[in-house]
Amino acid sequence: MTRRRALLAAPALMLAPAGCSAEPRPTEARITESRTIWRDAARARDIPVLIREPAGTGPAPTILISHGLGGSREGLAYLGRALAERGYLAVHLQHIGSDDSLWRGGGDRMIGLAAGALNVQAALDRLLDSQFALNNLPDRADPGRLAMAGHSFGAWTVQHMLGERLPGGDRGLGLPDPRLKAGVALSPIPAIGLPPRLAYGGFAVPMLHITGTEDHGFIEGIRAPARRAPFEESRNPGALAVLNGAAHASFADEAEAGGRWADSTYHARAAALSVTFLDAVLRADGAARQLLRGGAAELLGPGDEFIERGL
Repeated sequence: MTRRRALLAAPALMLAPAGCSAEPRPTEARITESRTIWRDAARARDIPVLIREPAGTGPAPTILISHGLGGSREGLAYLGRALAERGYLAVHLQHIGSDDSLWRGGGDRMIGLAAGALNVQAALDRLLDSQFALNNLPDRADPGRLAMAGHSFGAWTVQHMLGERLPGGDRGLGLPDPRLKAGVALSPIPAIGLPPRLAYGGFAVPMLHITGTEDHGFIEGIRAPARRAPFEESRNPGALAVLNGAAHASFADEAEAGGRWADSTYHARAAALSVTFLDAVLRADGAARQLLRGGAAELLGPGDEFIERGL
């Protein structure tokens, strides 16, 4: 049954409530960070990567993280840190061609970003980058517990990796990728060129969609209410969170872009919802699942909305 909540709870200070879990959590928040460049020889393409590794030495559930248009591997740092502090291996991918190279070096930033948004090859490269990453995971990655998260163009990447159909066919990509067991889409991108039944019919694994009441896209012209469509027009298990007042840049955490792109107002809530959702799906955490089924009040702020379906 779908449950809807328009809640006036205080923002969560913890990522999840105390309770029973299917496995122990790390006892310390210490994480390590490393930056490297992976080389996809078949495409003669570099993929800059930032890896946030949790404390400990054993296999860890692993989350690929994909930045938005004009972003970089440094973006979504709040999410990567929150995941690593909870025992996840966070692998931030940088997609050359739709990254910060679009606006660095001067020129009109908006023109550069608009050109990147229309670059079909850059979009295809994002999917191929993600598949390359899944084929070349760090040693600590648990291959049975893999998921992907992303913001804006990164959400588009998540949605297609998890089964949203590409207009004109899947170009031999074989999506959805069966290795991915869950997805988190921050500022989801509604389908273009296909009716919802066809566009989202390939979704099977659980997905969390997070958006805001002011989540308008100025490059692609998407208005905030339209970002609900990938959840509302699909049938796979999942949840939708709409954060009151959150804008499109609220989830990016792109420090070098500055201004609204680095504003941290909504980061704690987005991270708390994401980690709790992934705990429920990848770790079979009963307390996390119950929290989501009950409306996630402890993770929300004034006026936020939360809808759960089939978790």
